[in-house]
Amino acid sequence: MSAVEKRADSDTLPIRAFRVRFPEEALVELKRRIAATRWPDRETVTDQSQGPQLATLQKLARYWETEYDWRKVEARLDALPNFLTEIDGLDIHFIHVRSKHEYALPLIVTHGWPGSVIEQLKIIDPLTNPTAHGASAADAFHLVIPSIPGYGFSAKPTTTGWGPERIARAWVELMKRLGYTRFVAQGGDWGAIITDVMGAQGHPELLGIHSNMPGIFPPDIDKAALTGAPSPSGLSADEKAAYEQLALEYAKGIGYGYQMGLRPQALYGIADSPVGIAGYFLDHDARSLAMISRVFDGLSEGLTRDDVLDNVTLTWLTNTFTSGARLYWEAFESKVSFFGVKGVAVPVAVSVFPDELYRAPRSWAEQAYPKLVHYNRLERGGHFAAWEQPQLFVEELRAGFRSLRKST
Repeated sequence: MSAVEKRADSDTLPIRAFRVRFPEEALVELKRRIAATRWPDRETVTDQSQGPQLATLQKLARYWETEYDWRKVEARLDALPNFLTEIDGLDIHFIHVRSKHEYALPLIVTHGWPGSVIEQLKIIDPLTNPTAHGASAADAFHLVIPSIPGYGFSAKPTTTGWGPERIARAWVELMKRLGYTRFVAQGGDWGAIITDVMGAQGHPELLGIHSNMPGIFPPDIDKAALTGAPSPSGLSADEKAAYEQLALEYAKGIGYGYQMGLRPQALYGIADSPVGIAGYFLDHDARSLAMISRVFDGLSEGLTRDDVLDNVTLTWLTNTFTSGARLYWEAFESKVSFFGVKGVAVPVAVSVFPDELYRAPRSWAEQAYPKLVHYNRLERGGHFAAWEQPQLFVEELRAGFRSLRKST
């Protein structure tokens, strides 16, 4: 079942345009499976300590089956310039939107798990067309948004080795193939890790990076949090709070990461079930789950019901749950730290959203990134910042990269 209809005449072209169009029978089958879900018993607690609550998933499923329209997001995707190109033997999907402004800064933005390029759709026009959104032409970006290998419309690796280091090198190759000899990069979640690794690999084309999940924990602090040790002595109030948040994440918050990192191929039942994928994705972190639960209770939040289901639907339609999960296995094999210092040598901008997994202290950001050019703590927003708070996110990218534009 392919979602891709190629517009180019030959697969030998370095860059091929395509459009997204899933067959109607795939959408009919999706709704049939949602309706046929065999539900478990209700949780035995009154909070979300056992995971997404039954009532939330049943509300999600009812809306998904009876009201949700995948074709709307398909049309949004098809309104953008989508492409494929082969890098290191693997087809990579990406959206590429060039600004009309002559001196726009090239920027590659990377999504995370459980995500896709859908997370970035809200930021495309404000970044590439700033004058239509109350900003200056001097803030314009040429924007490249790739799908991580094994996610969305990128090909699924059939061999091992596609971890953050290889993806980082592929992204640099992608930008150079598009003609960008100087560019910047941004990422959150896995995108933050991949972007940090780009900044540590010594690519002369990379002017700087921006992160909303910065890798700032010193090795000894990261190791102590992983073991669940009490917070070390001598930490500032901000550092102690960040340490305790990280220790809690390691202990209870990222169980899915351990599961996928150790045995991704065991998750057949989840990959097969639309509601299974939804439940697993909703449980990314406690604050995001609480927000999404409120959305399905009818409250107005940063995300909508369609936002949430667009992403889950894409994963089920492309059958990329397991191939996406293997990125955790790759990271475990290569011993990449999720949240630790990576040795980034390029200029770095950091945005700290209050409902992120942890609030990165300025002191550790300055140690991790010797060329820190921007650090800001926001008043609202969480882990999926570009998706949930696009206006704030765009403003942070403009401010964070402003000092680097003279280098292009």
